[in-house]
Parts: sequence; C-alpha cells; structure tokens
Amino acid sequence: MIFKQYYLGCLAHASYLIADESTRTAVVVDPQRDVEQYIEDARQLNLTLRHVYLTHFHADFVAGHLELRDRCGATIHLGARGDAEYEFVPESDGTRLELGDVRLESMETPGHTPEGICILVYDLKEDKDKPKMVLTGDTLFIGDVGRPDLMASIGITAEELASMMYDSLRGKLMKLPDETLVYPAHGAGSLCGKNLSDETVSTIGDQKRFNYALQPMDRPTFIRMMTEKLPAAPEYFPYDAQLNRKERLTLDRSLETGMKELTLDALLALQKKGAQVLDTRPETEFNAAHLKGAVQVGLGGKFATWAGIVLKPDIPIVLITEPGTEYESEMRLGRIGFDQVSGFLKDGMKALADRPDLVQGTPGWTVEDWDRAKAEGRKVRVLDVRSSTEYNEGHIRDALNVPLNELQERMNEVPRDGDILVHCAGGYRSTIACSLLQKAGRAGIINLLGGLSAFAPDHPVVRDLVAASA
Repeated sequence: MIFKQYYLGCLAHASYLIADESTRTAVVVDPQRDVEQYIEDARQLNLTLRHVYLTHFHADFVAGHLELRDRCGATIHLGARGDAEYEFVPESDGTRLELGDVRLESMETPGHTPEGICILVYDLKEDKDKPKMVLTGDTLFIGDVGRPDLMASIGITAEELASMMYDSLRGKLMKLPDETLVYPAHGAGSLCGKNLSDETVSTIGDQKRFNYALQPMDRPTFIRMMTEKLPAAPEYFPYDAQLNRKERLTLDRSLETGMKELTLDALLALQKKGAQVLDTRPETEFNAAHLKGAVQVGLGGKFATWAGIVLKPDIPIVLITEPGTEYESEMRLGRIGFDQVSGFLKDGMKALADRPDLVQGTPGWTVEDWDRAKAEGRKVRVLDVRSSTEYNEGHIRDALNVPLNELQERMNEVPRDGDILVHCAGGYRSTIACSLLQKAGRAGIINLLGGLSAFAPDHPVVRDLVAASA
C-alpha cells in the first residue's frame, strides 16, 4: 500500500492519497481545490487516480473533487445522505472499494454533518480483518471532535447532530481496535472544532484515553458539552458548504477570468463601484504605504481563513500584491471559493507613485514608543483583537477586546476620541484590524509592532497583564 498525507497549514487541512502497488490505482480523500500535487505525485509513482472521496461537505474550504473528476476522470464518492448536483457513488455502512491489496470501507458517521463518513483502510497483505487506519474527516480529530453547529441551518439542530455524534463515536469509532491509526481532515487552527491538537496522526486507543469528548458520559452531558462555548463560525462557511454540493467552476477556469492586469484608473473605477480592494503584501509594507480603502490580509499567515472572514464572497475583489505573487493570491482565494477576482493592479504600489493623495500609512509603535506616549500624557486607548479565550488568559489592563472576526459588526464600540493602539499576539491580525478601521474612516489608528510578544518579561507593562483568575 502507498499512503501519503498532505497538510496545508494555511487552512490546517489534511488530505490523503492511498494507492495499491499491484494495480497502481489511487484514491484521494478530501483534496484541496488546487490538485496539482496529487496529479504530479501520481505521475511520479506511475499511478492512475480513479477515485476521490469527500468525508463530508466541507465548510471551511472548497474541495478539489470536481477538479480531479475533470482532470483525471476520477469517480466521486460521498456519504449516502449527501445531496449533490453532480454524479457520485453513495457510501453507506459497509460499502467497500477493493483495489488489489487495498480495501476502503465506509462508515456513516453523522454528527459534524448529516452525511459525514469515515473511511476504514485495510492493507490486505498485513491483515484482512483489522483496518490499518481510519480517515475520520471532521468526525474525530486529534484531541477533539467536529462541532455540530455548522450545518444547523439546513433543518437539523445542533443538538440533534450532537446526539448523532454521540452514537457515531461510541457505536462505531470507539469500537475499532486500539492500534488503528487515526488520520483526521484538520489540525490545530481549524474552526471546525474547539480543541484540536498540533499532531496529525494518533490511534484510537490514545484518543479513548486523552480526547475529552471520548470520556465516559451520558448523552445529555455530551450534547450540552458539544453545543456550549463554540467559537463563532465565519460567514463564508455556509457558502463553501453549498459550493461543495454544486456543479461549479473548476479552479483553473476561475483563474482564467481573474488573472488580469488592471491600470490604476481601472482599479479605482471598480473600487468606486463597490469592489473590495485586497492588499496581500506583508504587514511592514502595508503599514508603510497602501491605497486608501484597501483591506490587508498578508500571504504570510492564515491567509485564506482571514480573507474569508473579512471579505464578502459575492462582491468583486481586486488585488494589490507584491510583484510575482498575483497568482498565489488568487489561487489561495480560490481555495475557499472566492472566485470573484476582477484582476490585480499592474506594477503594484509603484502604480501609485504619482498619486500621493490616494496613499496612506499605518503608524507602527514599538513598546518603547508607547512608553514615551504614556509619559507625555497622550490619550491612547488599547484595542485587543485576539479571541476572547486569548484575552481571558491574560491581557493589558483596561484594553478593549473586540476579536478580529467580530470587528466589522462591532466597529461602533471602538472609541473615536484619541488614538487607538491595536494589538494581537504577534502583529498579523492587528494589521488586518488596522486596515478595517482605516477603511471605515477612523483616524488615529496605530499598530503595536510585534503585539504582546514584543514585551520583554521584565518590562513594566507586563505587570499590567491581568491573568484570567485575577
């Protein structure tokens, strides 16, 4: 058996290639939308990609099942309860796909979504009776399980899905042999769960011992635990879940329409009509100078997730990028189904060299700059855009906490008098927040360079950090 895990850090997403060495037949499970790596690996290994499985209709990214179907002729497999516009093989409990010495067997595991499945993988040369591994999708993570609220808008409640999850875990997954390897579809940083681990593989036995959701408890307790204190889900999640059901544009066709150079006048005309201007350059370059009204999300961080949170999926996007990163910027937007890119600014910020009236910067303060401002009696309010969990673990005294994913809806809570010093943990999210505040017309916006991580342990400001227990 040939087995390979692919991990996309930007989306904390894992996908898999499984192949039989004798028949040279390959399967891809939960592929990302840009599928070149699977196709290239299959070519290098002399494999034929014949099948693609989705463990469920993913909400946080657009999967590459249609791309593999159109590029390779792969047959699509979905859970039997799936409802899609394209043809697929319905997978119910016990459905098998035999590939020479490799067997895939499906288990219906509703809970995260109604149509969710897990895939048992057998290496028949090693053991015909026990699975070597289980690909758990978003049903079972390392240290967590899939949240049950993301599909609650389709006529089924989060409580009903949590009850299904209780049965899927205890009636099916926990009955597998302890040595069965567990390979989920997501890791730490994904919003599809609450407590995901950095690890990308575990065993059923370890999860039964250490995963909080697999500990002994009755159904009501489990349902209550699964439906309380869930992080807010981005607005684009339902959009992506629906795209994964549809017969939509493939990524290569989408990129054909968006990779277009725009003059400055053309970009400004689109901006005037309501297009979203997205600047994907690094934080330092954006802070130094940027087009007024642009929103910054840097390619160096969790770009796709934050772009999906702060942008709208149904409004045209125009890009300002570092030269040479135009394709990457658009492709990574395409991973979450944001295909409405109208083009990119030719020559990037150089196109604004003769238009200083259109340019602004974001002042950046070091910790020492803030010290001086306080000593001079300058009125500065602190805005903490980290999550409420991070804030409760420790924060600067009197700082206002408005998590970045809530900032646009809670903009009126940010004071208008005096300067606003914006910070996060390291500077990535605060730069996005500053761009949103400036786009909304707020003045006096300052970015705390390096965020909380910039404070030395012996700095006086550290004594202003308030622990959650205080």
